[in-house]
Amino acid sequence: MTPTVPARFRAVLFYAGNTLVRMNYPAIARHLAGRGHAVVVDAIEEAELHARVRLDADLACGVSSEGRTAQDLYLVYLLEGLGITDTGEIEAAADFRRGYNAPAGLFNVADPGALAALRRVKSAGLVAGVVSNSNGSARALLDGAGLGDALDFVIDSFVVGVEKPDPKIFHLGLERAGVAAHEAVYIGDLYSVDVLGSRGAGLGAILLDPRGFWGPRDCDMARDLAGATGLVLDPNWNPAWNRTRGATGKEQS
Repeated sequence: MTPTVPARFRAVLFYAGNTLVRMNYPAIARHLAGRGHAVVVDAIEEAELHARVRLDADLACGVSSEGRTAQDLYLVYLLEGLGITDTGEIEAAADFRRGYNAPAGLFNVADPGALAALRRVKSAGLVAGVVSNSNGSARALLDGAGLGDALDFVIDSFVVGVEKPDPKIFHLGLERAGVAAHEAVYIGDLYSVDVLGSRGAGLGAILLDPRGFWGPRDCDMARDLAGATGLVLDPNWNPAWNRTRGATGKEQS
């Protein structure tokens, strides 16, 4: 049976990295093992989930998520979570990251729930698109992960010349989807970039928080894509951004 969808929603837009595709934790484990660090994949995932929360503080200060500064900090935070702080090991890991699967990089594994989530959105009659900060490889990355055919479009920041959290890139997504901002929900993994960025463009937002590491936030949260898309398709869901709007329909400060 086709799910009942609230009439106010016509599109779901997703981030690519850490949302539809995840970091290749086994590849990192193999690199570290080659350097004498016996680290299990689960520990790497745990460290990465903490690292993205730490990185968000830097992104909130204006650091580009696609710039080298952010990528280097992200790696340092991940390695510190594993107890690896030696400068030589950090530099070796950085070299590995830059050389692995270029230009797409380490985010080349489909999230286990991604395809099912996209199909669920599409079967409910909604548009499913990607609005992502990337280096021009978002479409190829998603195609390689087996997700491209389930998407209506992919907007890559490098291709369009503007990146999140700038509202302009979300507006491009709305144009491609053919919907108004209040008819769309954005799902991503970073608070300052995805939640604040999409809300600034008038969309609803859901923050993915697999282990509860984000703590209390003024937004809707879900542990995984099944939970996030379940919220969108739930006729009883009252989105957080609706609860903060006044009679004008605009978000109140």
